[in-house]
Amino acid sequence: MDIAVINLAIPSIQEQFHITSETAQWLQTFYVLFFGGFLIIGGKLSDQLGRKKIFLFGALTFMLASLGAGLSTNFEVLAIFRALQGLGAAFIMPSAVSIVTNTFLAEQERNRAMAIFGSFAAIGSGSGLSIGGIISTYLSWHWVFLINVPILLVTLIAAYYYLPADKPDKAAKTDMISAVFIVLGFLSLTYGVHELVHIKENPVIIIASLVLPVVFLKFVIYRLRTVSYPLVNLQIFRHKSLVISNLAFFLLGAFFIGFLFLISLMLQKDMGYDAASSGLMLVPFSILSALVAKYALPNISKRLNSFRMGALGWVFMLTGALLLLVSVFIGHPLVFVLMGAACISGIGMTFCFTALSVLGIQDVEPANYGVASSLGTTSYFLGAGLGLSFLTLISQFFSSEYAVGALNIIILVCYALLAVGMLSYSILVSTKQVKLLSKA
Repeated sequence: MDIAVINLAIPSIQEQFHITSETAQWLQTFYVLFFGGFLIIGGKLSDQLGRKKIFLFGALTFMLASLGAGLSTNFEVLAIFRALQGLGAAFIMPSAVSIVTNTFLAEQERNRAMAIFGSFAAIGSGSGLSIGGIISTYLSWHWVFLINVPILLVTLIAAYYYLPADKPDKAAKTDMISAVFIVLGFLSLTYGVHELVHIKENPVIIIASLVLPVVFLKFVIYRLRTVSYPLVNLQIFRHKSLVISNLAFFLLGAFFIGFLFLISLMLQKDMGYDAASSGLMLVPFSILSALVAKYALPNISKRLNSFRMGALGWVFMLTGALLLLVSVFIGHPLVFVLMGAACISGIGMTFCFTALSVLGIQDVEPANYGVASSLGTTSYFLGAGLGLSFLTLISQFFSSEYAVGALNIIILVCYALLAVGMLSYSILVSTKQVKLLSKA
């Protein structure tokens, strides 16, 4: 929710600090890149030091960073605390997933628990926009961050008393160097993509920022192959389901975080609604997401495997993007915009996030659940960071009469088409394999 909640507050932040929307976008970029970049190391540390300890540490970090962000008096300080929020979230998420997967050991029970876990993530993503718009209008943008403090305080107390103690794996080690270089590489790549429009003014810096990630990637791959305790065991990628899940998660991050950014601009800048009105209009989709997770998801998951349910979710995402594209061409009729948002945040995200969460771990050995889950969420947030920078770049290169031009939405359509095509191809291949085995 904390990714979505800031979008409708961005105009207020821009106004107070006198910054452009491109500069304000770094609040999201820092958050998702620190979140995604440190997720794997958060999972490793939860194995090494204990799931409960890392969960408590992450929650405390997130709470203090939220307090600092809410009390910030300049944009630079706000951006630093926003990055620290992402760091805290990177410790919370994998330890929480590990707690769930180690509590529910039977396969059917574990898949059901992960489906519930994933549906709550989708509900949070869908409800963030509406909550952020209402808070930033009737209180102030500061409370978008400060509201986390009492919630996290209650969470910390409850977790301390009620989460079971676990035995850390003393033999486990963490390759901090690889994790740091991954984060530096993606920050450098994101900066290069974001600033590509200014390459004539700063050619050396921008070219270097695009070359450095390649160097860092080669160094990380070398370490993964040679160190005795790699950050990720490359053998885990032999599972086709995990690879497809990560690719689809990357596209989902680029699509959904881009959608959140664009819908907030569309409603406020192109259609003239204030943040509160925009938020209230999106409330029904938060409710729809919860209803889909509660009533539709369990029944559909019994009839469709993870590949098929993921493909179904992406079809809804594609439909929503096409409705938004049509609305740009015919003058933003509200019904088309709201129908598009309903397909994406109300239905599609619930199916996609849940299906891909289960798909990522379904063939992995139990000892690697934490790493596999971290990889999926890492892919999601790295896709989000790069996707946001790419959208910003397109907006700077191609001017439009609207804040959200048709080209921005076409990019979302392309993400959805890629995901639908990839999952559909996987379904066809697996169906053929089943038929060949039955004939044999």
